[in-house]
Amino acid sequence: MTSVTISLPESLKEFIEVEVQTKGYGNVSEYVRGLLRTEQAKNADRRLESLLLEGLASGDDIALTPDFWRELKADAAKLLARKSLPHKKLAAK
Repeated sequence: MTSVTISLPESLKEFIEVEVQTKGYGNVSEYVRGLLRTEQAKNADRRLESLLLEGLASGDDIALTPDFWRELKADAAKLLARKSLPHKKLAAK
C-alpha cells in the first residue's frame, strides 16, 4: 500500500479526529479510505445514470421478452465470472 501525505488546517484535523473516534474507524487512514470509496461509488452511480439516460434517449426500442431477460442474465453472469477470476486465482495460491 502506498502512502499519501496531505496538509490540513487544524480545524479539519480536529474534525477528522472526532469522526474517527465517534464513527468506529480505527485510524485516519481508514476514515479517508471510506470517504474515497464512497466517492467512487457515487461516480459509478452517476456513470450508470448517464448511460441509462443515453440509452433511453437513443430511441432504439428493445422488446423485453423472457428471452431478453435470460440473455441479459447470462451476459451478466459471464461478466461477473470474468471479473472474479483473478480473485479466485489469488485465493487458491
